[in-house]
Amino acid sequence: MLTALLFDLDGTLTDTDTLHLQAFRQLLHEHDGRQLTQEQFDTQVSGRSNGLLFAELFPALDAAQCLALAERKEALFRQLSPHLEPMPGLLRLLDHAQRQGIGMCVVTNAPRLNAEHMLGAMGLGERFEHVLVADELARPKPDPLPYLTGLQCLAAQAGQALAFEDSLPGVKAAVAAGIFTVGLATTQPEQRLLEAGAQLVIADYDDPRLWALIASLHANG
Repeated sequence: MLTALLFDLDGTLTDTDTLHLQAFRQLLHEHDGRQLTQEQFDTQVSGRSNGLLFAELFPALDAAQCLALAERKEALFRQLSPHLEPMPGLLRLLDHAQRQGIGMCVVTNAPRLNAEHMLGAMGLGERFEHVLVADELARPKPDPLPYLTGLQCLAAQAGQALAFEDSLPGVKAAVAAGIFTVGLATTQPEQRLLEAGAQLVIADYDDPRLWALIASLHANG
């Protein structure tokens, strides 16, 4: 039985990593002229929560200064993304879940302002029952707490849910929560997602393997 779908946001509902990379590059250039390569972004930045990330990027600064820089970076990102396109096949999946009465929530390491901005920029602001922001919880991904909280909000069991993730911390969090995890190969190679624990890796939501999985879960219900 399939009763819940839990989605990451950046790189999972919409492909935003290029925009985040641009925002980080502008911020670092403004701050100290530092450069950020694509490889550094992929391995050290993508998918991580701002609290730990900015402390690592700016070890000489205090918490308030790091927070101010994080807020500046996210403001730059929002300026770069007035309109965003949902991933191919996403609307089909959301419509299917709505018809079937399947609960849906967003589980993201993004700040609340970014999450609301991105959902609005895709026209999806009203499609999810809950939007869980890791910074508002005790521990962010890769800890399983955000996904366990999502299951609790949807009154769902891990064995009756699917999680969708594009980042390594996100995949690890969903897997640790006991949820069958589908990786989106938007920001990481398929092999890395599989090594992190993803049970299926797809390019987008039109992948026939995803729909076969959903059909089998309905049949088992």
